[in-house]
Amino acid sequence: MGDHLARAQDFENRAEKKLSGWGLFGSKFEDAADLFDKSANSFKLAKSWDKAGSTYIKLASCHLKLESKHEAAQAYVDAAHCYKKTNINEAVSCLDNAVNTFCEIGRLSMAARYLKEIADLYESEQNVEQAVVYFEKAADFYENEEVNTSANQCKQKVAQYSAQLEQYQRSIEIYEEIARQSLNNNLLKYGVKGHLLNAGICQLCKGDVIAITNALERYQDLDPTFSGTREYRLLADIAAAIDEEDVGKFTEVIKEFDSMTPLDSWKTTLLLRVKEKLKAKELEEDDLT
Repeated sequence: MGDHLARAQDFENRAEKKLSGWGLFGSKFEDAADLFDKSANSFKLAKSWDKAGSTYIKLASCHLKLESKHEAAQAYVDAAHCYKKTNINEAVSCLDNAVNTFCEIGRLSMAARYLKEIADLYESEQNVEQAVVYFEKAADFYENEEVNTSANQCKQKVAQYSAQLEQYQRSIEIYEEIARQSLNNNLLKYGVKGHLLNAGICQLCKGDVIAITNALERYQDLDPTFSGTREYRLLADIAAAIDEEDVGKFTEVIKEFDSMTPLDSWKTTLLLRVKEKLKAKELEEDDLT
């Protein structure tokens, strides 16, 4: 470990010396870049992640001086992957630099990939608001490049977290859009009922029974097979329970569905919000009588 560290520092010192010394403009930065690369690799072997990250940033600067933008972007990515182990903010900053550099040279699919990586980092830190911002950016880039599967994966994340943040209309629009797109694809059309169920649960969270009923009619027009599914039945029965202000019926309907198709934590959380609103309404009615 000590050996690697000593080598890393030696390479770094030699690189800095190259930059501060005399020499032909191009060769000076090429030589320094080669030494910074060796230095960063040695810092990695020594598990000195912060130093490795900062050395990769110096490497990126050399590549930018040489107009080697693809190599510069890659050096920023390498820096980010070192910083991921110690400093998430630095990692995000380096990935942002990589994205901007890839955009400058028209490598939009690479930019999309690293926008998604930033979103994943924020997600791992449970910074939902920032995760949504970057999943949305990544989805736009993937869509421009017609990488629709990746675009939809990112959009679903936006919808999932928007609902968590009580931005239900935004989630509804995304799930409905993905359902519409999926209908025209033989591989994806089996997922349509799941997307419509998610959209419907977000409708339920808004608490407007008329809007829910209208949405169910729209979903049936969109996909005539939907009305024969358990997902449709669940949404229709919950809507009826809300209309009747019957918490017992609401609970029974969900319990029955869950016994055959277990509900994931996202759906459970949202349905609990609906139930709490319904309970509050029931208590309100009791107080008035």
